[in-house]
Amino acid sequence: MHILLQQPIPGSPSPRFLRLMLEQDLLGGWELTRETGHLGGKSQIKRETFLDRTQAMAAFEITRSQHEKRGFLPPLQK
Repeated sequence: MHILLQQPIPGSPSPRFLRLMLEQDLLGGWELTRETGHLGGKSQIKRETFLDRTQAMAAFEITRSQHEKRGFLPPLQK
């Protein structure tokens, strides 16, 4: 599962972004990867590992919801 959200910044040519990825690893666990930064610039990556898919999905949804409350939206389709 993968989602990309962007937060436009007035007066800035590149918006901030959040990329969330949820993937199952080879041992049956789940890894939530969060990449944040400015489009075209440096980014920061954080990873969390979960043993249970339910916990991983809950963390994914909580993170997505928190960022949407801060103005992060899906990118506009052209």
